[in-house]
Amino acid sequence: MTEIDKRARRIQEMFASIAPRYDLLNHLLSFNIDRLWRRRLVGRLQGVRPSSRVLDVCTGTGDLAIQLSRKCAVVGVDFCQPMLVIARDKIRSRRLCDRIAITGGDALRLPFRGGSFDAVTVAFGVRNLENLEQGLQEFARVLRSGGVLAILEFTRPAVPIFRELFQVYFNHWVPAVGRAISGREGPYRYLPDSVNGFPDQERLSTLLERCGFCEVRYDNFSAGIAALHLASRAGR
Repeated sequence: MTEIDKRARRIQEMFASIAPRYDLLNHLLSFNIDRLWRRRLVGRLQGVRPSSRVLDVCTGTGDLAIQLSRKCAVVGVDFCQPMLVIARDKIRSRRLCDRIAITGGDALRLPFRGGSFDAVTVAFGVRNLENLEQGLQEFARVLRSGGVLAILEFTRPAVPIFRELFQVYFNHWVPAVGRAISGREGPYRYLPDSVNGFPDQERLSTLLERCGFCEVRYDNFSAGIAALHLASRAGR
């Protein structure tokens, strides 16, 4: 797999630089299908009740936290402050401050006690972690026994012809459009590079089991452009 510089300071600065255009480009470059993927994640998050506590890691501008708040109370955590400023503005404008709490924090050193949450969610964030295994172990630590982890992440399509067409779009058009709208080249060159260097569905499933999860399963979305991994925290 491709080696990519994922030092925390670099990732922070990169996302801070595109925060004002982040939502626009997400929806534009995915043709709005990213909204559907998040709704599917929420719909498949089993065992979450109104009394449940859910932690949304790498919450960014809060889109998934907002979706989750229809089910239960949510805590969103991210280490990029400019993204969190946007998230808080969106939450206030929707009058969801009583449903969503936003806080700064590093996914590799979450500022919560062990067993604090019934579910942990991450949408398009785990591939940015400097140490993926350490991050997964942190998610396991803050989950109660039997709690659910949901990871939504880009993957590489499995259908050969579609995969080749998508790679042309993802590796060439996405960086060009991202650069034109955001004025930054690096973040939208990093996007396809980080996906190409990320473990595939089977490898991620194996890593989840190694990090203390069981009942690991995944579903491919949109012919494998993205995948949703679901897993349970093994008993302590």
